[in-house]
Amino acid sequence: MNDESTKLYKVREFAKLAGVTVRALHHYDRLGLLTPGRRTGSSYRLYSERDLARLEEIVVLKFLGIPLKEIRPLLDQQSGLAEALRRQQRVLREKRQQLEQAMTTIAAAERSVRSDTGPDWSLFRHVIQEIEMQNETEWSKKYYSPEAREKIEERRAQWTPELQEEVTRQWNALFADIEASLHEDPASPTAQALAARWRELLAGFTGGDTEIQQGLNKMWSDQHNWPSPQRERYAIKPEIQQFIMKAMGVK
Repeated sequence: MNDESTKLYKVREFAKLAGVTVRALHHYDRLGLLTPGRRTGSSYRLYSERDLARLEEIVVLKFLGIPLKEIRPLLDQQSGLAEALRRQQRVLREKRQQLEQAMTTIAAAERSVRSDTGPDWSLFRHVIQEIEMQNETEWSKKYYSPEAREKIEERRAQWTPELQEEVTRQWNALFADIEASLHEDPASPTAQALAARWRELLAGFTGGDTEIQQGLNKMWSDQHNWPSPQRERYAIKPEIQQFIMKAMGVK
């Protein structure tokens, strides 16, 4: 380490300097986003000041909501960056509009409380709906690792309302078929076909990623701590859960 331009850092030193986790650095390395050019004789990663500049670019684009899989070509080729930033502007504008709508509804509810006619409770229902829309994508984040959340966000970009409607229809049909088959032996062909459909629908969300699956498992094992709206919306009848778990556990 003779001067600033040749200073090299081991992974923990670099993580502390950059304000990120070691796990995040390993994840970026696996994706080919930030691969250190030097290693020690024991094959430990060595990061340079140039790597720090690259990491700053990654962090900025990630903060703007650009999926990690899109960041590498943007940085390597410097092509499409303007369009990617315009796309994120549209996303942020939509979020701002949602927040402004929520604030407008709350202000109207406040005015109704102070009016001579008393509060307009229909406005409060709208306030609840607006806040629930904001919270819908936030409540489950604590169950997933930062890497899993990044992957979920990347998949969400491809998750259209039409696809969500179709997936919801498929889940509801599966629940109905399982409830009609509770008398079946979990090892029967019927039960195993239902278990296969369950796995296929789960894979549609996780993409087969083990980190996302681990977060999903944590979330479902903590149902009693879910917010009330989510418990009501996503609750699965215990008998359906018990049956499908037995069917999926058949060797």
